[in-house]
Amino acid sequence: MNIRQRALTLSLIALLGSAPLQAGGRNAPFPGQTTTATATELNTTEAEELLFMREEEKLARDIYLNAYEKWRYPVFLNISRAEQSHMDTMASKLESHGLEDPVTDDTVGVFANEELAALFQQLDAATADSLIEALKTGALIEETDIADLQQAIEDSTHPDVTLAYENLLRGSRNHLRAFVRQIEALGDAYEPEILSPEEVDAILEQPMERGGRGGRGPGGKRGGHGRGMGR
Repeated sequence: MNIRQRALTLSLIALLGSAPLQAGGRNAPFPGQTTTATATELNTTEAEELLFMREEEKLARDIYLNAYEKWRYPVFLNISRAEQSHMDTMASKLESHGLEDPVTDDTVGVFANEELAALFQQLDAATADSLIEALKTGALIEETDIADLQQAIEDSTHPDVTLAYENLLRGSRNHLRAFVRQIEALGDAYEPEILSPEEVDAILEQPMERGGRGGRGPGGKRGGHGRGMGR
């Protein structure tokens, strides 16, 4: 990814992560979706975040599926399967809380959220530059997932939704570890772009976590190569 592409991608990620809800930012419902919550259901912020997370997990899955087709590097296929599990978890939470699923077309690259659709195009193009850039794009996606999940957990008041997010967060930390270890195994280094270097270092220093589809894969050891963790 060249400097201009990286700047555009980071600008769009920042927009998705910081736009206020009332302005229709990253958590805005897809066209036709209402997020007015009943007294016994999710509040508006929780509903919007759950809708967004469903498609954000699809974004990750779709990018990794395409990256695998480009490079045939097993870590992408393994983690795409884990992202499918994350998508399924979010779909289950949407159903249990009476929200309409924004994923009405599961085709790779199709999103109800227009900003996610634009981000998909940028990230997908970045994965074509080289295998290293594809792996770094994966790490960037996982950094973004971690930040968004941390915010969603902070906002959540429903134990079942909080538990689901915590499971996904463990998986995302494992995915970040797997991507960074693959990058290092190929003789390069990863520079954090969303989280602080200290936060990323703290994640990388910990072993693979269990739970949240977060088991250890053959590429789980630091400096390993080939197959990365996929749960």
